[in-house]
Amino acid sequence: MLPASAKAPHKQSRKQSISIGRGTRKRDEDSGTEVGEGTDEWAQSKATVRPPDQLELTDAELKEEFTRILTANNPHAPQNIVRYSFKEGTYKLIGFVNQLAVHYTQVGNLIPKDSDEGRRQHYRDELVAGSQESAKVISETENLEEDEEPKELETESGSQTDVPAAGAAEKVTEEELMTPKQPKERKLTNQFNFSERASQTFNNPLRDRECQMEPPPRTNFSATANQWEIYDAYVEELEKQEKTKEKEKAKTPVAKKSGKMAMRKLTSMESQTDDIIKVSQAAKIVERMVNQNTYDDVAQDFKYYEDAADEYRDQVGTLLPLWKFQNDKAKRLSVTALCWNPKYRDLFAVGHGSYDFMKQSRGMLLLYSMKNPSFPEYMFSSDSGIMCLDIHVDHPYLVAVGHYDGNVAIYNLKKPHSQPSFRSSAKSGKHSDPVWQVKWQKDDMDQNLNFFSVSSDGRIVSWTLVKSELVHVDVIKLKVEGSTTEVPEGLQLHTVGCGTAFDFHKEIDYMFLVGTEEGKIYKCSKSYSSQFLDTYDAHNMAVDAVSWNPYHTKVFMSCSSDWTVKIWDHTIKTPMFIYDLNSAVGDVAWAPYSSTVFAAVTTDGKAHVFDLAINKYEAICNQPVAAKKKNKITHVQFNPIHPIIIVGDDRGHIICLKLSPNLRKMPKEKKGQEVQKGPAVEIAKLDKLLNLVREVKIKT
Repeated sequence: MLPASAKAPHKQSRKQSISIGRGTRKRDEDSGTEVGEGTDEWAQSKATVRPPDQLELTDAELKEEFTRILTANNPHAPQNIVRYSFKEGTYKLIGFVNQLAVHYTQVGNLIPKDSDEGRRQHYRDELVAGSQESAKVISETENLEEDEEPKELETESGSQTDVPAAGAAEKVTEEELMTPKQPKERKLTNQFNFSERASQTFNNPLRDRECQMEPPPRTNFSATANQWEIYDAYVEELEKQEKTKEKEKAKTPVAKKSGKMAMRKLTSMESQTDDIIKVSQAAKIVERMVNQNTYDDVAQDFKYYEDAADEYRDQVGTLLPLWKFQNDKAKRLSVTALCWNPKYRDLFAVGHGSYDFMKQSRGMLLLYSMKNPSFPEYMFSSDSGIMCLDIHVDHPYLVAVGHYDGNVAIYNLKKPHSQPSFRSSAKSGKHSDPVWQVKWQKDDMDQNLNFFSVSSDGRIVSWTLVKSELVHVDVIKLKVEGSTTEVPEGLQLHTVGCGTAFDFHKEIDYMFLVGTEEGKIYKCSKSYSSQFLDTYDAHNMAVDAVSWNPYHTKVFMSCSSDWTVKIWDHTIKTPMFIYDLNSAVGDVAWAPYSSTVFAAVTTDGKAHVFDLAINKYEAICNQPVAAKKKNKITHVQFNPIHPIIIVGDDRGHIICLKLSPNLRKMPKEKKGQEVQKGPAVEIAKLDKLLNLVREVKIKT
């Protein structure tokens, strides 16, 4: 038995071992290794302390293995990158994502030792090192010779004991000379640490040279040009040209005759075109002066004549015929479209084609000016008939046209050639049926020009000018409601609605109206391609024209071959006004100066002018305007600023007519009151009429 004093130290040492063992255990757990340094047998039976929130897992769950596959993919790489596809015109998702992460990069230039360039560089370095060593050896030998001369003098006068020392020195120098020295490494220059030097030279002095010439002599010449003198001058010019041709034929050999003849023709044509260009502007001015003198009475009527008989007529007006426009090349073609130029108010475009599908041939685009009614200012021909056209508001030299064969094209009046600048094709999504109307729209987000077209194939297409081609997007496909038929395979076939006319809202950009051959009018949106905003059962036959009121944002007008013209409020499905004109109505147009005045033309050769503020029930002007009784009037358009309209018939004639004062009545001035004018007054005037009609409908 040990005494108590012996047992106490033993307990103390045991406590120390326990604390040491716990400390080492903790460090080992932190480092991730389990080393049982300082552990005893009693530590194995001790229970481990677990935190209260630790999960209790079974042995099977503890032994369960979880595999993790390490990949080379970058977790921070973006997975939704899109790029714009100019081919398809949409943003497309990129499937391939670059997973490489570069941490450091440096541009270097390494040359392999075994290559020709490496051998040449190594040989060049050896030559440089050898030349430097030879120069060092020569300098050392010269220094040694200079040192030996005084030493020889000292040995002669000195004792013999110094001789062995001198001999040892000579041996040392010879051994040093004979042992080859290792070439020192050449220090590479830093290519980035360089200095730039520049020098400035004197500028050469400027010299001015002047010379004075005698002015050429001047003489005044005057003569009168008669018809025979002009004829004689042309005959002399022709004789000179024939003489020059004969001289050139005599000079040129037979072998080179054909090639030089072609060159001569080209040069003569170029000279002729240059001469024509020089005189074209002057000739145009002279032509307009001649036409103004010829049609002086018409020009005077256009500017100053006001029908005084209107004062005695009971709110009835007349149309005064002014100019007639026609061209021999478009004699048997119908006038299919009319449009005034938005910038040059005297210029208007005419589209020529044919509405008879059995007599389809060619088409023409003519632009006339009221200053020269005898001949068009611009003339373009096409293989297919032109059915519609529109002139851009901001770019008045761009004319968009729609053809009978389903193509659309854009003509540029600045370019002299007769071919269109842009033209659709079968590959670029042309219509399969005639294009009945085109309308320019505001530029898209990329500032590209675009326009819309409607066709009998049921498609309303947006065309965008991208670089040198037309890109198309189908906005909406017209479908006749309630006409779906089920096929035995379980598919549903929809009857396609044939679009004939459309018009875009003046303020709401996305909203537009479409008229169809079935007589219905659809209110559509550019944002919804699968459904219509509203449907109007408008007419019993094809809708020929649809037009929004230029002042009132809720009112639009439609006409049809069922002899009727109807005025609508787009929030109400029933028409506000209905007019029967006893003949198929070809076109309607709102007046730009009043919200209640509009004009319509019928196939019996008459023009009808209405003013709802004066007479809500019938036209205030019914007048035959066709050149012949058989001619059918197809289109009508108001001039933006002048009180005139132009109408076209199916024989290619365009007639300009002036509205009498009763057809363009403005509010009368009252004593002490100013006449109110402007869009607000026009909207209020039409609203008053619409409220009367609504009250009557509510009562009935």
